[in-house]
Amino acid sequence: MRLPRTRKRPYRSVARERQAGDTRRRIVEATRRLLQSQGYAGMTIEAIARRAQVSAQTVFAVFKSKTGILTALLDETAFSSEYEDAVQRALSATDPETRLRLAAPIARQIHDAQNATFDLLRGAGVVAPELAKLERQREGLRYERQERMIISLRDAGRLRPELEYGTARDIFWMLTGGDVYRMLVRERGWPSQKYQDWLADTLVRSLLRLARPSRLRSRRSK
Repeated sequence: MRLPRTRKRPYRSVARERQAGDTRRRIVEATRRLLQSQGYAGMTIEAIARRAQVSAQTVFAVFKSKTGILTALLDETAFSSEYEDAVQRALSATDPETRLRLAAPIARQIHDAQNATFDLLRGAGVVAPELAKLERQREGLRYERQERMIISLRDAGRLRPELEYGTARDIFWMLTGGDVYRMLVRERGWPSQKYQDWLADTLVRSLLRLARPSRLRSRRSK
């Protein structure tokens, strides 16, 4: 009698995944410290490997290039666990206006964090084309991650009637973008809180259909 075949489950080692995550974090932290002490010129793959106590081959296997490591460094600061928690709070809000207003502190959190990291990269001597490439990647990633918000507003029927879905998504991306933050906070000297408050109000005015006011019946005293 032949026994029925059992489907093999893919092998998954929790310990191995934890070790890989630890290796990745050590490499990113080694990169940060080298940028602070040695600058971009001293941030060689070999120097990163020595400081992280791994082989140069491991660094290449995990990140492929120096650009890959810098991208991970920006991701760690901008899209942290705190960012994910803030996104979940926004998306779980039942009121569309509250949900949209909660996007403002998320944008502030991203730009405040990336602002400090880009300052580190500029101060370390990272060349302008490399910085421009990293900024384009960050903006593209931000655009993709914002889709959930616009979908939720569209499905709730709260987008302004004259706005197509794609247009609303573009406006949301533009208003919460790094250029607006840079012009207001870095160049005009706005405090981050003022930028956040302005952004919340502007997002609501630009994207949301006004809710129907409730009808209040009141009797005039004679």
